[in-house]
Amino acid sequence: MNRLARLHDAGVSIWLDTLSRPLLESGEFERLVREDAVTGATSNPTIFAKAITGSDRYDEQLQAALSRGVRDPQELFFELGLEDIARAARLLRPIYDATEGKDGFVSFECTPDLAEDTEGTIAQALELWGRLALPNVMIKVPATAAGVPAIEELTARGVNINVTLLFSGERYEEVIEAYLAGLERRATGGETLGGIASVASFFVSRVDAKADALLAADSPLRGKIAVANAHRAYGRYLARFSRERWEALRRRGAAAQRPLWASTGTKDPHYPDVLYVEELIAPGVINTMPEQTLRAFADHGNIARALDTDLAAAERTLAAAAEAGLDLRAITAELERDGISAFCDSYRQLLDCIESKLTGPSVAGAAGQGDR
Repeated sequence: MNRLARLHDAGVSIWLDTLSRPLLESGEFERLVREDAVTGATSNPTIFAKAITGSDRYDEQLQAALSRGVRDPQELFFELGLEDIARAARLLRPIYDATEGKDGFVSFECTPDLAEDTEGTIAQALELWGRLALPNVMIKVPATAAGVPAIEELTARGVNINVTLLFSGERYEEVIEAYLAGLERRATGGETLGGIASVASFFVSRVDAKADALLAADSPLRGKIAVANAHRAYGRYLARFSRERWEALRRRGAAAQRPLWASTGTKDPHYPDVLYVEELIAPGVINTMPEQTLRAFADHGNIARALDTDLAAAERTLAAAAEAGLDLRAITAELERDGISAFCDSYRQLLDCIESKLTGPSVAGAAGQGDR
């Protein structure tokens, strides 16, 4: 049995942190599912920007959309992106069915220009959810102050939510509360809780990148803050999803909101390339890996239960960081702002790319012929 299969058997769902038309059409995504224990996938504006700008595989679909009179770049992006999501969802559907809705998901993100717009996020998420109309998709909503009430409302309406850009334990508490409150609203209204899924995507490596820059070069805390922050989050997950409030929802068919470790590719070349996989192993969690990290773990990753072995050690690490002058709340708040800004940049790049393709000879010329 290969290392990825053993990791899966240790209770970690392995999701691919990328998606593209070439990956789907080449059969590589299907191979990863079949041979490498991949059971899900995620996307975001940066991923789609790279996919669409770096390939001509989308041009034929663009031509068809143009021939129908579609000209709005965002609508064109939705048509392209949702097609990839639907294809991936169909490939993952057997996993979703076999696990009774616990795994086999693919996620599509609300556009980042709505990150501070609660009502806009709710409206767009409902539109995307309705257009996909597949049980094993999730709509990604950022864990911003405006995103939290949207998470509650969308959960209450029965939408599967992947909470993204989550960095701080304090915000995580708000996210869990929003999920529970949304489920309780459904229960109060007599609606079913079964079939609703949610994950909380806690970003990892970016925390170390920011914290290390503020620590002394010889500090023993370097490369330790992100994992400790994730361990603390896991402790919150264990606590909140074991209390009577949760048990009452579970008895009515609700599924726990699973922790998902995102940004798990190692950014510092001095650290092991599988650091944020090996140190975050526990039953019931998800790890979204870039392809490079997936291959690295398949080659030399070690499997040992790590997350719930000594949560007190994580608290000691974070206490030492505070004593060293590291303000983790400030760091995570800045990371949230940086994450939204980066996704907005990617989204603008994506729309610019689509607009440029509209005027290119391969798309515009073929569309013009179709109009005649």
